[in-house]
Amino acid sequence: MPRRRIGFWYRFAAVICKPPLVVLLRRDWRGIENIPAEGGFITAVNHNSHIDPFAYAHFQYNTGRVPRFLAKSGLFKKGFVGAAMRGTGQIPVYRESTDALSAFRAAIDAVNRGECVAFYPEGTLTRDPDGWPMTGKTGAARVALQTKCPVIPVAQWGCNELLPPYAKKPQLLPRKTHRVLAGPPVDLTRFYDREMTAELLKEATEVIMAAITRQLEEIRGEKAPETPYDPRRERIEQRRRTQAQTHRNSGQTVQEEGLGK
Repeated sequence: MPRRRIGFWYRFAAVICKPPLVVLLRRDWRGIENIPAEGGFITAVNHNSHIDPFAYAHFQYNTGRVPRFLAKSGLFKKGFVGAAMRGTGQIPVYRESTDALSAFRAAIDAVNRGECVAFYPEGTLTRDPDGWPMTGKTGAARVALQTKCPVIPVAQWGCNELLPPYAKKPQLLPRKTHRVLAGPPVDLTRFYDREMTAELLKEATEVIMAAITRQLEEIRGEKAPETPYDPRRERIEQRRRTQAQTHRNSGQTVQEEGLGK
């Protein structure tokens, strides 16, 4: 199946975005040989900085296989940004609406047409204190199992040193290095042709996230935590801690009132 043409808008965006990226970041890009030359596929990428979509798009643009990202629908509505998002073929995500599943249908259609769809399986910037990938959402696994396309795990590191997660000001000096390592396709064949239950999607997602994490371990030269950071579990634990503290405070207040009497 032929690859998607890069097109005017992608080339125009590259003319605008590449010069500042080249100035701000050195590049250490590896694993380009694992990006398929033909046919539809998914890249599953970790997310640790607001600027890493631009830097990662630079990496993949240079492979000749431009990615289609899933992005918030509000970015498509008006102005130059909206025109660029539509012109480059990005996929709008309509959250909490009747159109919420349209992004997955569009992703499946894009893969079936021989295009690349780039997923951030974490769904947002990592909240892991040390920048490791969190638990993932199941969208990438769902598309992969429905299309049986290759899933390329990609780890990146360095944009988070230029602009740390949730920071407002970049740390320009010393000049940072954007490191990317694309791995071989994740083996999901054992999940094929099975009922697509929540448990199956969760297990396939864990396999994808583990592959991304292994790539990041190689980049960083460190071992990731055995258990990935889970925002949902952390929220539950935080709620329990808050309730326990409230209970202790209430007990202390009752005791003090009793002593006062």
